[in-house]
Amino acid sequence: MRHARRRIVRRAARLAAVGGLVLGGTMVTRAVASEPPGPPAAPHTLARTASGTGAGLVARLGADRTAGHWTGSDGRPVVAVVDDGAAREVRRAGAEAKAVRHSMSELRSAASALRSAPRVAGTAWALDYRSNEVVVRGDRTVSGADWSRLTGVAEGIGGFVRMERTEGAFTTRLNGAEPILSTAGRCSAGFNVTDGTRDFILTAGHCGPTGSVWFGADRGDRQVGRTVAGSFPGDDFSLVEYADGEAGDGADVVAVGGGKGVRITGSGEPVVGQRVFRSGSTSGLRDGRVTALDATVNYPEGTVTGLIETDVCAEPGDSGGPMFSEGVALGVTSGGSGDCDKDGTTFFQPLPEAMESLGVRLIASGRQGAGQQGAAGTAAPGAAAPGASAPATGSGGATLLARLTDRRNVGPGLLVVAGSLVALVATRWMRAEQDREAYRRHYSTTWG
Repeated sequence: MRHARRRIVRRAARLAAVGGLVLGGTMVTRAVASEPPGPPAAPHTLARTASGTGAGLVARLGADRTAGHWTGSDGRPVVAVVDDGAAREVRRAGAEAKAVRHSMSELRSAASALRSAPRVAGTAWALDYRSNEVVVRGDRTVSGADWSRLTGVAEGIGGFVRMERTEGAFTTRLNGAEPILSTAGRCSAGFNVTDGTRDFILTAGHCGPTGSVWFGADRGDRQVGRTVAGSFPGDDFSLVEYADGEAGDGADVVAVGGGKGVRITGSGEPVVGQRVFRSGSTSGLRDGRVTALDATVNYPEGTVTGLIETDVCAEPGDSGGPMFSEGVALGVTSGGSGDCDKDGTTFFQPLPEAMESLGVRLIASGRQGAGQQGAAGTAAPGAAAPGASAPATGSGGATLLARLTDRRNVGPGLLVVAGSLVALVATRWMRAEQDREAYRRHYSTTWG
């Protein structure tokens, strides 16, 4: 009877141990196979809708009845209008109408007249929708005589051209999120793009001419790629083909420093008043506002038009680095004046225009509609965010290891497995000891 009870206990213990192994293995498998918890969603506002509303109204009413649109302090769209009929249509659409004297056609005509004047390096101008003016800026390198001549051109255009002197100098930011090096200097990688067969880095055109060879900044001996196309001056973009043809893991992530990154979900166009973020290898992650569009800058190397003007700071080495907002790619850093100690003005090459010219598309996150073009989000002050966070670099193996060692995900399963293995070994040891004891008893009885 006693032996029968022992056999029952041993069998029950073995079944429990085997069951524990199965249960623990299932817990570990599900924890590893399941999608890890994602980061908190980036805050969104009504600004995406506001952006589309303003752009749609301007397109429908035309350049002779409107003078641009922007985002108000409350996040609502504001449209500049020149007649009462246009104002009524804007209000019916739920936007705010601001009456102005000069239409978009007049503002563009003034900018065209400035472009036709003799070129003065160190000057820039842009259409300021909110003040209904064309603002002309001259840096410290512009001589008094040149500034006087340009002022005469502005006075001939009309009273809606405003002249301003600015500190610093308008320069290309040669010398990013990740730094890349060549004989031409140091720049920052912008966004990863593809033509469907090969992958590229889209960065600033002034960083280096076609044929420039780029190296990683870690040791300077790892070739990243070669510049295969670009445009500067006129535009400011270029295409660096990866040496092995592939961008690799994390191609949809923009580095922002400290091993962290922002996942890019698509591309779009900015709106005046929008909060934007820029990442560069010199000054890291910085933010500010879009202050004007269709800006022209007369760099010493040449004139670039169609740029995005912002009050985000930048420094040498930030050239080519990405500008984005809420995961939407907007442009790459071109140049500007000032620095991140005294602030300044920074200009960006719009991304959609560059991609269309180069025949490439953005490599973006597949989880939220990768590569889809769309209007960029805008937001009330403080409401916008760079986008969803993600590791700047990484591999599948490292991710798996982190999840296996994460007690919150697989710890309980590993404990069950370990306990079951101990129980199974213990039952086997008990069985062996009982078998040896029975043999000794049999032996002693036989040989008396």
